Amino acid sequence: MVEFFVSAGIVALAEIGDKTQLLALVLAARFRKTWPIVLGILCATVVNHGLAGAVGTLAAWLIDAGVLRWVLGLSFLAMAAWVLVPDRLDGEEAGAVTRHGVFVTTFISFFFAEMGDKTQIATVALAAQYSAPLLVVAGTTLGMLIADVPAVYVGERLGVKLPIKVIRVVAALLFAALGVAALWSAQG
Repeated sequence: MVEFFVSAGIVALAEIGDKTQLLALVLAARFRKTWPIVLGILCATVVNHGLAGAVGTLAAWLIDAGVLRWVLGLSFLAMAAWVLVPDRLDGEEAGAVTRHGVFVTTFISFFFAEMGDKTQIATVALAAQYSAPLLVVAGTTLGMLIADVPAVYVGERLGVKLPIKVIRVVAALLFAALGVAALWSAQG
């Protein structure tokens, strides 16, 4: 269960101020229909992070354990630096096609916004590190919901009240600790 809680905590912290959280704010303000947006976020995250978990599991299977520890360690350190950089919502994600309804628009927007995003890459790395990809994907999905669902309900007020810089630093420290631990284990 450690895999689940570590994955949920890291992604929840990394998601604060992320472009997908900003996307949740935009969609909520635009459509004012919370349940289709929340369901779209959930489904897009399960699919996206499920694929990421599969890639991480495959990487752990294909890459030598010693090399994988080095790759993971360096990846987590890179994630620590990346999480400190504020995200901005790209214009194309904010202006997603709406002719298919709120759920489909949210699903497509979130799925593509997560491609190559730090939380997706973190899911790959966590799945490669742990031997429980389903727990990792469940944890990262919960982490996304922890950060994004309140953004849907509360809107921009939430972002103003949270100390986003502090949260970014905490997330960066967690990623750095994972990176150092992975590199330390690569030495042995």
